[in-house]
Amino acid sequence: MTPRTVEKRVLVQAHVEDVWARVVTPAGFNHEMRPWVTMTMPRAARGLTVETVPLGRPVGRAWLRLLGVIPFDYDRLVIVELEPGRRFLERSTMLSMRQWEHERILTPTAGGTEVHDRIAFEPRLALRPLSRLLARGVDTFFQHRQRRLRQRFSS
Repeated sequence: MTPRTVEKRVLVQAHVEDVWARVVTPAGFNHEMRPWVTMTMPRAARGLTVETVPLGRPVGRAWLRLLGVIPFDYDRLVIVELEPGRRFLERSTMLSMRQWEHERILTPTAGGTEVHDRIAFEPRLALRPLSRLLARGVDTFFQHRQRRLRQRFSS
């Protein structure tokens, strides 16, 4: 099966350095996902950020929790590429996904920072018939995340 891809862009009214400092931290990405989902960092990765985890090596299972309480999936988190201050690429597996890839690129603009998220995923066999519905869900979820990020930095 060919992975499904979702792309979302948003303009955030803040300097790229400020946006980057926020989006690479657990507090930052949990703020984006709330109230629907939170993600716990694996014990071995506590205190680390996207910038400080070892590249290309799994840091453990990051549990996803519905409404911040109910564990429903995990992300076997691996950051495979990093351009500090500009870009990261996560390539992981999940309980529900055979492949999960999230690339985030920050680009300075006259109005602040453009945040570009590209998500490619391939559901595990049991979920493949739902891949179109999952793509809509991922699209809606990242739209929510970007809206929360934009609100965080609005004047």
